[in-house]
Amino acid sequence: MPDGSHARLPTLPVAVIGAGPVGLATAAHLLARGLTPLVLEAGPEVGHAVRAWGHVYMFTPWSLNVDKAARALLDAHGWTPPDPDLYPTGTELADCYLVPLARALGGVVRTGARVVGIARREHDLMRDAGRADAPFILHVATPDGLTGEIEAAAVIDCSGTWASPAPAGAHGLPVPGEVAHRDRIAYGIPDILGADRAAYAGRSILVVGAGHSAVNAVLDLAQLAQEAPGTRIAWAFRKPLEAARFGGGLADALVQRGALGARARALVEEGAVRALAPFPISGIKDQDGMLLVTCQTSDATVLVDRMVVATGFRPDLDPLRELRFALDPAVQAPPRLAPLIDPNVHSCGTVRPHGEAELRQPEPGFYIAGMKSYGRAPTFLLATGHEQVRSITAALAGDWEAARDMQLELPPTGVCSGPALASVAVASTEACCTPDTAQGVCCAAKPDLLPADAPCCGPAQPARTASCCG
Repeated sequence: MPDGSHARLPTLPVAVIGAGPVGLATAAHLLARGLTPLVLEAGPEVGHAVRAWGHVYMFTPWSLNVDKAARALLDAHGWTPPDPDLYPTGTELADCYLVPLARALGGVVRTGARVVGIARREHDLMRDAGRADAPFILHVATPDGLTGEIEAAAVIDCSGTWASPAPAGAHGLPVPGEVAHRDRIAYGIPDILGADRAAYAGRSILVVGAGHSAVNAVLDLAQLAQEAPGTRIAWAFRKPLEAARFGGGLADALVQRGALGARARALVEEGAVRALAPFPISGIKDQDGMLLVTCQTSDATVLVDRMVVATGFRPDLDPLRELRFALDPAVQAPPRLAPLIDPNVHSCGTVRPHGEAELRQPEPGFYIAGMKSYGRAPTFLLATGHEQVRSITAALAGDWEAARDMQLELPPTGVCSGPALASVAVASTEACCTPDTAQGVCCAAKPDLLPADAPCCGPAQPARTASCCG
């Protein structure tokens, strides 16, 4: 079993990259172990990436989103926890959990500190002699354009993947014209019904992608179309429509998430959303102030005002170029983790708990944890990240028994993080409310088409009229 770098360099902190939920949980575990964390957050505030999807509800309730070590630290500071059965938005997760957690951590978080490079002191990638005993060096850029240097005994990269969205091209590269027209292309899940409403209302929009982010963008646009006449929605799939899973639909083990896909499918079948399938994109160009999007496999085109590209995320590996690390060539996850999370095989609930052993890298003392550890796999669960860093920090403290003792327990059906139905106003109860739909997941009241005892469409998630923080 390898020794932790921190044991050899006890006066240096453990650098944690990213002040999101996994990064701050890492800091809480380090403090509980008597180690010194230093959290480096690129954004201007803790949970900066989380706030980028702050309008989106999670599929996991508070009970699965709060790390145990973080909870213990918060309780010691008089924290009032939210209702464990409610599902937070990204903004609520940040305001009600991450901000008070950062405060409780006692000044170990530096915001506006972007890590642009990591190496070993006086050791480039090729040098072997004394490498494991050399401290880590992190180059940190600040908003004023200056770059400083920080030494660390170990490094845990919890920076996530939100800042590295996948492009529109099915080959993994931006299609011709994509970069040139980025001012009219959004990636991920824009706040269509909120801050970004003016950019979409009354316009023609093309959504690209078939996962949960795309589903949510389509559902938000469908609601906007009811409120803003002239809003038109096209949805491009890379595969034939019969192969589209609509984020999993009713086959999804998590009923709330599956209901979203079922509703999106219904919108296509009703004609409220124009499906383009198969429509792998070959190029984007300007035509009279609009975007002309062309298809790779046919002469089909679509003319739209804006695009939403929701084709996934991938890790930014550039800051790690002087470190010795290993990743699966396809999933881009650590080699021992990749077979456990291959999205072609696993959903979140089928991934067994894993920790330091699966995340260990050739560079002693360096780990990739959280969403970034999953590479391009979209099945990450926040509770899984908490277990990862519990195990890693135990190893750094020399407690190998605790590091090997996997403690994560997931519901048997499987749970993934992502936007929940509470953020979506479902317009057609007939489309989602069936005898197989669970109570309360698709509409506010039971429609007349079903018998009184049909198991769906009971009370929706309670509306929030005040902050979850109490």
